[in-house]
Amino acid sequence: MSTVKEQLIEKLIEDDENSQCKITIVGTGAVGMACAISILLKVRFGDELALVDVGFDYDESFSNTKFFFLVDILTYIVWKISGLPVTRVIGSGCNLDSARFRYLIGEKLGVHPTSCHGWIIGEHGDSSVPLWSGVNVAGVALKTLDPKLGTDSDKEHWKNIHKQVIQR
Repeated sequence: MSTVKEQLIEKLIEDDENSQCKITIVGTGAVGMACAISILLKVRFGDELALVDVGFDYDESFSNTKFFFLVDILTYIVWKISGLPVTRVIGSGCNLDSARFRYLIGEKLGVHPTSCHGWIIGEHGDSSVPLWSGVNVAGVALKTLDPKLGTDSDKEHWKNIHKQVIQR
């Protein structure tokens, strides 16, 4: 009888030694490079990594690509152009903003960011939207403590956290 841990890490499929997996990252700024480093640190995640930025021949990247990692509205555009299934084109801009948002909430409250939960949606940057109604710390919704959280009439100026997310 195997342990719970052994069952949890059991291989569900056999490794395909002949698999060719090309991953393309569109954008070589801070977010793109962070994605590249994360992918490179994963053993056997991909066989080939292409970094695409302004002035690059996109046709070369689209051929034989299995996954795309992108930031903001580019995710939708590349999904449409590439013809890949929606599950193979992954946007990362709001994930980065959401991580920054949680970090700054933790900093303001003096708690570790892993206890903070909150999301930024929409496009990366100025047009992003913080979901104040979903912000919670260890399961306690901050809107229940202060219904004006994140509004102009919020005396603790929680809106400034979103401004800091955009500026970083």
